[in-house]
Amino acid sequence: MIQQSIGIISTGSYVPDRTISNAELAARTGTSPEWIELKTQIRSRRYAAPDQAASDLAVLAGRRALTAARLSANDIDYLIVSTSTGDSPQPPTAALVQHALQAHRAACLDINVVCSGFVYALELAHALLTLHPGGRALVIAADVYSRILDFSDPRTAVLFADGAGAAVVGPVPGPYGIERVLLRSFGNMHHLLGVPAGGSRSPASHATVDGGAHYFKMDGHATADFLLDILPPLITEVVHAAGFELDDIEHVVPHQPNGRLIDDLAHKAGLDHTRIHRTIDTLGNMGSASIAVTLDRACAEFTDGDLILLIGFGGGMAAGACLLRWAQRREL
Repeated sequence: MIQQSIGIISTGSYVPDRTISNAELAARTGTSPEWIELKTQIRSRRYAAPDQAASDLAVLAGRRALTAARLSANDIDYLIVSTSTGDSPQPPTAALVQHALQAHRAACLDINVVCSGFVYALELAHALLTLHPGGRALVIAADVYSRILDFSDPRTAVLFADGAGAAVVGPVPGPYGIERVLLRSFGNMHHLLGVPAGGSRSPASHATVDGGAHYFKMDGHATADFLLDILPPLITEVVHAAGFELDDIEHVVPHQPNGRLIDDLAHKAGLDHTRIHRTIDTLGNMGSASIAVTLDRACAEFTDGDLILLIGFGGGMAAGACLLRWAQRREL
């Protein structure tokens, strides 16, 4: 009998059709295309159409992951949607995705760990499937940040974009699959980024809308400094906990905050020898979807048994690292 582990069976992604150039954003933010690319390494990004919400993007990514796995929606036991820009405060966006996919057997839920959410959702799926062997989970990360951007704040507005990525998680033959996941939260730093209004502490009102409190806010410099401080030791810890060394890692799929921060993180964490996968230059920062979309685009370069490191980090503050050994799709 083949020993089974839990791993990623397939991936899928969707990015909207509308491309937003640096020239278009420069006109809205009072900057220049050259300044945007210099500060962020972003040349373009995608925005959802007016009639597209987070669930619409999630459904399209989820269908592609299911097709790649040669599964139907009714083969899914758990549907987990990671988003910080859901269709509405309630019901869960996952319920809308379940309905559209017709994943009638799936228990569904949302999680909101902002840009770390895909890694957190993978760990949740891994735990559920360990408790219930033989099941499958569809993990989808989807965000529509273009709806909550303040274009009078160019340092934030030029970064963010929309997209969705998905992974089918389930049994894979050993020794492949998820090796180790490490999650960390730093609530004392919650003030570094977020959306101030629209919740129970500061409900939406004319005053909050007039004051722009429903827009995303971020202290970019403080956020970058904090992440560069906490992420390198977290990466070393998860790799060593799984019994590996940094030199064993072949591919890294990080969250895509901006290109310069990815460069700094790779160098400080000792990952210069690896293949650092990027979509930041043409897709921008898609929030929770960044890792999932980048993973879907990167996996064509993976070979059987490659050691892959996923790195999530963002609001909360929160961070997560997932080390997995890649398995090409096969029948068990």
